[in-house]
Amino acid sequence: MALTSPSILSCRSIHRLNPFLFSPHCRHFRLLPPRWNPRRRSRKFFSALASENEVFTSPAIAKSFDFASEERIYNWWESQGYFKPSFDRAGGDPFVISMPPPNVTGSLHMGHAMFVTLEDIMARYFRMKGRPTLWVPGTDHAGIATQLVVEKMLAKEGIKRTDLSREEFTKRVWEWKEKYGGTITKQIRRLGASCDWSREHFTLDEQLSRAVAEAFVSLHEKGLIYQGSYLVNWSPALQTAVSDLEVEYSEEPGHLYHIKYRVAGGTKEDFLTIATTRPETLFADTAIAVHPEDERYAKYIGKLAIVPMTFGRHIPIIADKYVDREFGTGVLKISPGHDQNDYHIARKLGLPILNVMNKDGTLNDVAGIYNGMDRFEARKKLWADLEEAGLGVKKEPHTLRVPRSQRGGEVIEPLVSKQWFVTMEPLAEKALSAVEKGKLTILPDRFEKIYNHWLTNIKDWCISRQLWWGHRIPVWYIEGKDCEEHYIVARDEREALEKAKEKYGKSVEIYQDPDVLDTWFSSSLWPFSTLGWPDSSEDLQKFYPTTILETGHDILFFWVARMVMMGLELTGTVPFSYVYLHGLIRDAQGRKMSKTLGNVIDPLDTIKEYGTDALRFTISLGTAGQDLNLSMERLSANKAFTNKLWNAGKFVLQNMPDKSDTSSWELLLINEFDTEASLINLPLPECWVVSELHRLIDSVTASYEKFFFNEAGREIYDFFWGDFADWYIEASKTRLYHSGNNSTTSIAQAVLLYVFENILKLLHPFMPFVTEELWQALPYRKQDLIVSTWPKTSLPREIVSVKRFQNMQALIRAVRNARAEYSVEPAKRISASVVASSDVLGYISSEKEVLALLSRLDLEHVHFTELPPGDINQSVHIVASEGLEAYLPLADMVDVSSEIQRLSKRLSKMQSEYDALVARLNAPSFVEKAPAEIVREVREKASEAEEKIALTKNRLEFLQSTVSIAK
Repeated sequence: MALTSPSILSCRSIHRLNPFLFSPHCRHFRLLPPRWNPRRRSRKFFSALASENEVFTSPAIAKSFDFASEERIYNWWESQGYFKPSFDRAGGDPFVISMPPPNVTGSLHMGHAMFVTLEDIMARYFRMKGRPTLWVPGTDHAGIATQLVVEKMLAKEGIKRTDLSREEFTKRVWEWKEKYGGTITKQIRRLGASCDWSREHFTLDEQLSRAVAEAFVSLHEKGLIYQGSYLVNWSPALQTAVSDLEVEYSEEPGHLYHIKYRVAGGTKEDFLTIATTRPETLFADTAIAVHPEDERYAKYIGKLAIVPMTFGRHIPIIADKYVDREFGTGVLKISPGHDQNDYHIARKLGLPILNVMNKDGTLNDVAGIYNGMDRFEARKKLWADLEEAGLGVKKEPHTLRVPRSQRGGEVIEPLVSKQWFVTMEPLAEKALSAVEKGKLTILPDRFEKIYNHWLTNIKDWCISRQLWWGHRIPVWYIEGKDCEEHYIVARDEREALEKAKEKYGKSVEIYQDPDVLDTWFSSSLWPFSTLGWPDSSEDLQKFYPTTILETGHDILFFWVARMVMMGLELTGTVPFSYVYLHGLIRDAQGRKMSKTLGNVIDPLDTIKEYGTDALRFTISLGTAGQDLNLSMERLSANKAFTNKLWNAGKFVLQNMPDKSDTSSWELLLINEFDTEASLINLPLPECWVVSELHRLIDSVTASYEKFFFNEAGREIYDFFWGDFADWYIEASKTRLYHSGNNSTTSIAQAVLLYVFENILKLLHPFMPFVTEELWQALPYRKQDLIVSTWPKTSLPREIVSVKRFQNMQALIRAVRNARAEYSVEPAKRISASVVASSDVLGYISSEKEVLALLSRLDLEHVHFTELPPGDINQSVHIVASEGLEAYLPLADMVDVSSEIQRLSKRLSKMQSEYDALVARLNAPSFVEKAPAEIVREVREKASEAEEKIALTKNRLEFLQSTVSIAK
C-alpha cells in the first residue's frame, strides 16, 4: 500500500506526545551519571495513504483514538469489498454464518450487540485465516410486532386496521418498512459487523417467499402438514394464535376459588369441592377427576356431578393419577377447551371438548346468561352468583402464573382453534440423530441435553397465524365446497387455479386461506433460503451447508432446532456443523435489563462514551452459554485498554527509522524470527518477548478454533499489557535511548515492530477499529489489517531464555517490593549486590542496564558476586528465586532513625486500635446482641490488625538491630 510523505515533528514535540516518556522509568534517565545519560535522537513520523483521504489518523498526530473515526473506517472497509467472500487465498473451505435476522421493527439493544460481536469475531478471524468468509445479514418481517406498530400508527390517524382492505393495510406496512425498516441494520453496522451487505435479505423478499411456499408444498406432499382444531395459545387482543416464545409467564397475585359440585342423585351432603383459579371456565367442564387412591372420594368415582350454574348439566367423576391430591381440595375440574393439561387428559380418555370463549375474550352462548360478558367481568359476576346460591365455599389469595402476550401484554387464553400444523416427530428423529452421530455439535455441550429433551418430547407445531402481515398460507379453497375437505396446496395462485380446474372443472373459483404462516416458519429456512434455495444457485453450491449458527440459548428450541429439522428434511443436509449459544446480558447486579427497572444500557450511548472496541471486548469476555453481568467499571477498564494500545502504537512509531530510510526499513521488515537461529541470537529481553509471542499465537489460535473467545481475549490482554507494555517496552528503552550500539537499537526496533504488528493481528477480531487505525499508521503495509494474513503457528520458542528472563523479572519485582515496603522515593537510585551462581550472574549482568532501569538501581553501584557482601547485617536481604538473591544497603533506602520513630508511633496506634477491637469481641453484650455480619467484620478487622502489628514489629526489630550493629 502506498504511503504519504513523512510528517516531521521536532524532538521536543515527540517528547510531549509520548506518555511513556513521562513514566517514572523514563524520568530517571536524567538522574543517571553523565556517561549513561542517553542522547535522544529526533524521530520522524509518517502516516499511511489512508490518512491522505481522511480515513485513518496516526497516533503520531492524535493524542488518543477518536471514536468518531469508526464509521469512516467501516465505510472504507465496505467500499474496498472486504466483507465479500474472497477465493484468492487457498485458505480452505468457506466459512459461512447466517446472521439471526433481527425484527425489522427492532432497535439496537445489548442482545444484538452480543451476537454481532461474537459473529464478527468469527468472521474476521476466518477471513484472516484465508478462508472465503461469508456472513449473511438480513431482517425478519416479524408478523405480530410489525402489524402492531403499523396499527398504532394508523390509530393516531383515527384509522382501524379493519377500516382498510387487506391490500390497503399491507401496502401501508410496506411503506412503513421502506421508511423505518433500515434502522436496525444501520445500527448493526455501527458495531463493526463485517457481513456481506450485498447479500442482505428480508424474509418477505420475493425469493425467500418462494422458498416458504416451496417448503409448505413439499412438507404437505410428504404428509407432514395438516389442518385441524386443537388447543393453541390465543391472543384475544391480537386475534391470533401465538407461539410459545411469544408467551411470557409472570407471577401475579390472584385468588383460588373453592366451588361445590353436587353429586347427581345424592343428598345435600354429597358434593365435591373443587379449587380453581379460573371459575369462568366451569361452563366448559367435561369431567371431574380425583386420584384413584384418594380415599376421600373413592365412593364417587363412576358417578355424575352437576356443573354449577348450568341448569343441571351432568359430567362424569373419573379417576386419574395425574391429579395432585395435595393441591387445593384434591379434586380437579377438567376443561379441555381451556387448559393444556386438561386437553391432554381429555385426548387420552376420549372426553368431549367444549369451548366457552369467543376469540375476543368474551364468553359465548355455552355460558348461558353470561354470554357476551368479558372473561374477567364474568368471573366476578359468576363468583357473586355462586356465593348467593350457596355453591361458593371460599375465595383465598393465591399467586398465579399468568401467561401474557409478549407483544400486547394481555392474558393469553388456551383456546381450541382450527389451524395448520406440522407433524414434528419424524422431523425430530432426524435432528436427534444428527447430534448423536456427530454431524452437529452444540457449544457449550451442556445444551445437548436440553436439545435432546425438547426434541424427544416434541409437540406438533402450529404454523398458522390470523394476521394480515406475513406469508399467506399457500392453500386455496373451492368456492361452494367444504374447506376441510376441498382445498388446493400450491406454490402460487396460477398453479392453484390450474390444479383446481383439473380437479373441479374450468369454471371453478378459488380463494386463498386468509391466514399467514408463523414468522418462525420462514426463519427456519434462513440458512438455505438466503443462499438461493429452492433454486440450485451458485451461492447454494458454494456456501451450503453453512459452518456455524450463533444465537442466544433461549431460542435453541424455537429457532435452532427447527432450522436443523427443516434443513435435513428439505435439503437432506444439516444446515450448519456447529451451534454456538450465548447467554443474556444483565446489569451489574445480575438483573435482567428492563424499562421497568430503569437499568437498560443502550449500546449506541455506550459506544459514544467508551467506543465500539471497548464494548465489543467487554462483551466477548463472557463465558459461552452463560449470562454476562455488564458493568460500567468493565467498560471503563477496556476503554483504558484501548488507550494503552494507542499509546503503545505511539511509542513504537516514535522509535522507528524515518520512512525515507528505506534501507533501514528493508532490514526491519525482513525479520520474521521464524527460525531457531534468528531467535537464539537475540538478546535476552528480545528473545523472551518473541518466544512468549509465539506461545501466545499458538494458544490464541487454538482458542479461536475452539470458539473459546473469552480465553483468547484474556490471553491477548494479559500479554499486551503485562509482557509487552509493562516489561518489554520499558526494557527496550535501554536500547533505543542509548546511542552506544546501533545494532542493539536496530534489533529492538525490529522486535518492537514484529511483536506489535502481531498483537494487532491477534486482537483485530475483537477490536477492529483501533487495530486497523494503528496498523495503517505503520509504514510499508502490504495488506490492510482486515485481510492480512493470520500469524503463523508453531514458531520457535527459546525456553531457556524465557526462564532466564522470568528469573530476572522475579529479581526486579523483589527489588520493587522492597523499595515499596521502605517507602523509597521513586526518583531515588539505590545500590545493590546481586548474589548467584556464575551462570546466573552471566545472563543477569549482561542485562544490567535493564535491571537498573526497571528496578531503579544506581548502575554505578550494582555489583554481581557469587558470595554475600560484608555488610549483610545492614542490608535488606531479598530472595528472588532459588539461587538468585540480592542485598540492598538499608542506608540507601531510608533514614533509619527517622524510620524507627515513625514505625514506633505507627505501632502504638495500631496496638490501640487492635485492643479496642479485642475489647468489643470480649464483651458478651456485643457478641450476643450484634448482628452476625457485624461480629464477623469485627473479627476480620482484628485478625488483619494482628497480622499488621506482627509485620511492623518484625520490621522495627530489624531496623533497631542495624542501629546497634552500627554502634
